[in-house]
Amino acid sequence: MEPLTLAEEIINGRELTKDDDLMAFETCDLDELKQGADRIREHFCGDKVDLCTIINARSGRCSEDCKYCAQSGHYHTSCDHYAFLDEDTIINMAKSNESEGVDRFAMVTSGKALSGEEFEKAIHAVKRMRKECKLDLCCSFGFVTREQAERLKAAGITGYHDNIETSREFFPHICTTHTFDEKIAEIKMIQDVGIDVCSGGIIGMGETFADRISMALTLHELHVCSIPINVLMPIPGTPLEHQEKLKDDEILRTMAMFRYICPDANIRLAGGRMLLKNYGEEAFTSGASATITGNMLTTSSSTIESDKAMLTAMGRDVTPDWGTNPSPSAADNAEKAVS
Repeated sequence: MEPLTLAEEIINGRELTKDDDLMAFETCDLDELKQGADRIREHFCGDKVDLCTIINARSGRCSEDCKYCAQSGHYHTSCDHYAFLDEDTIINMAKSNESEGVDRFAMVTSGKALSGEEFEKAIHAVKRMRKECKLDLCCSFGFVTREQAERLKAAGITGYHDNIETSREFFPHICTTHTFDEKIAEIKMIQDVGIDVCSGGIIGMGETFADRISMALTLHELHVCSIPINVLMPIPGTPLEHQEKLKDDEILRTMAMFRYICPDANIRLAGGRMLLKNYGEEAFTSGASATITGNMLTTSSSTIESDKAMLTAMGRDVTPDWGTNPSPSAADNAEKAVS
C-alpha cells in the first residue's frame, strides 16, 4: 500500500470496501499514513474542529455487563451513583460550555434505557436548553423507542450517541446483555427518525487490528456522521482492569485508518486522550476533525480552554458552528404533534 497515492484516490472518489486489502493499514509506513489521512481530513472536513462537551446526567448501577465500564452494576468500582440530575445543574453546565465556545452539548445517562419520569425530565431539560442556549443538543440514553426518538427530535435534539463499541466479531467478548444487531437496529431507527447519529467505539480492549477495520467498515456502511474513537483506560474492578494500555503509534495508526475508510465523517478524538502526547495534538494531523472536550471523565486534565488554545495554534478553526437546532416555536409545534 502507498498511503499517499491511496489518499488521493479517496479524495477523487474512491470508496474502500471489505474487498480491498485493508490489513495493509496495519503495516504500511505510519508517517505516510498520517499524512494521507490529514489530506483526506482537509479535503472533506476542512480546518473546522467540532467541539462537544458532555454531562453525565445519571450515573452508575447499569444493568449491562460491558466489560470496560465503571458504571456497570456487575462490577465493583469507585463509580459515583446518582439518579437523573436536577434541571438547573444541566442547564447551567450547558450555558457555561456555550460561553466557552463549544459546538454541542450532550446529556448522557447510565443504564440500558431511560424511561418514565426520568425521560420526561430529560425532555423538559432539552426544551429549556433549546430556548435558552444556542449550541446544538445531543444525548445518549441507551436504547430508546421510536416514540421516544421522535419526542427527542421534536424537543430539539439533533444528534444521538450510540457506540457500537467494536467489531461484530469481537462484541460478544465485551458485552452479553445486549447484542450487536440490537445496536445496529437502534442506529438505523434513530437515523430514520431524522436525528444524526454519533457512533464509534473503544480500542485497546484486546481486539485485533482486523476488528478495528471491521468496526470502521460497519460505521461507513451505516453512514454515521460522527465517529468517536475512545482508547481504553483500564478501570480497577472491571474485567479489563489489567489490559495493557495502547501506545501512541497504534492509536494514531487506528485514527488514520478510520479517516481512510470513513473519509467524510467527523473522526472524534474521545476518551483516553491522556495516553497521547499533549492530549492528542498529533491526532489532529492524523485524521481527527473533532473532539470531546471539557472537564469530565473522558478527557480529564484537558479543558475547553486548553483544547481551543492548542487547536488555534495549529491553525484550526474552533469558532462555534451553531444553527442546526430548531427554533423554539418550531420545536414546540413538533413536540405537540408527537404528543
